Amino acid sequence: MLNKIKGLFIEEKGQGMTEYGLILGLISVAVIGVLVLFAPELTGIFQEVLDKLSGANPAV
Repeated sequence: MLNKIKGLFIEEKGQGMTEYGLILGLISVAVIGVLVLFAPELTGIFQEVLDKLSGANPAV
């Protein structure tokens, strides 16, 4: 019984997947942070493109 409990703490089968999950979470947080920081600039760029596209076809 004691060996079975020790095995739960020593077992490393899921360690790799856990590390990949943590790395993926860290990358996700970084991407969201960058998008939040650059949101005004991105909004301006997309608005400029939208203005140019709508100016190209005034019939719509």
